[in-house]
Amino acid sequence: MKLLSVIVPCYNEEENVRDFYDELCKNTDFFHEKQIEFEILYVDDGSKDQTVSEVKKLHKEDGRVRLISFSRNFGKEAAIYAGLQKCRGDLAVLMDADLQDPPSLLPEMYSYIEQGYDSVATRRVTRKGEPVIRSFFARMFYRLMNRISRTEIVDGARDYRLMTRPVVDAILSMSEYNRFTKGIFGWVGYDTKWLEYENVERKKGETKWSFWKLFLYSLEGIMAFSTVPLTIASVAGVLFCLLAFIMIIVTIVRKLLFGDPTSGWPSLVCIIMMVSGVQLFCMGIVGQYLSKTYMEVKRRPIYLVREEIGGQELEE
Repeated sequence: MKLLSVIVPCYNEEENVRDFYDELCKNTDFFHEKQIEFEILYVDDGSKDQTVSEVKKLHKEDGRVRLISFSRNFGKEAAIYAGLQKCRGDLAVLMDADLQDPPSLLPEMYSYIEQGYDSVATRRVTRKGEPVIRSFFARMFYRLMNRISRTEIVDGARDYRLMTRPVVDAILSMSEYNRFTKGIFGWVGYDTKWLEYENVERKKGETKWSFWKLFLYSLEGIMAFSTVPLTIASVAGVLFCLLAFIMIIVTIVRKLLFGDPTSGWPSLVCIIMMVSGVQLFCMGIVGQYLSKTYMEVKRRPIYLVREEIGGQELEE
């Protein structure tokens, strides 16, 4: 029999832990028919509420429920990596605990695996329930990424994805510290089927992603899968050098031929401020790439586990 690992990253999701379990179990008859066992791997990302306690209660009721609890909050990217690293299934699926990833899609997703696809991914066709400004910038981000990067990132793509073991192993082979999973999914390739569905709002609780966090996350993606910002900085430097040279020639010609005095200090101050701003902007771009390199060469672990429950019987 095949084993399906359901990986569920959690951060302060005590209200949704049991609801997710109940909803998932409602949609598992299909897998029993296909002779597929499943395990549920909750990855607690340093929650401050009772998420760990709720998962432990489920583990006592159902041995298929497993828990990995981090020593602190390392972020969702680390939780996804840990889940993929610790799962033992022939198949693995990533799902959010807030039920925005409908378990009812699992049978259809698996049917495409049977047809020969290596992974089945999902994307939202609507952003119902999201603030208008956030939706606008999200769409702009996807357009920008697909123009400046060779890695295709589908607009509205979710982390909700069913993968075969070769795909999981390929993702794990990319052990970089600065992780952007949506880009990694696209980079590893493989034959992927996309399923579209309308956005589902959280069942309980509030999202942990503020506009600022999403903005920083988008910068992670740009830095991880594109060097175009560095090119922009280089081109800006060359253009300003040419502009400065032209302005020097113009100033000398005007003085020699027409005797025009040079402009006063207000225009000089404006030019200095503009050029300085461009310099600082370019230095900031270089600094971002340098900081990412700095974090990579230190080789720190992506996450640290405080507690792990379940799965021992599979090791014996």
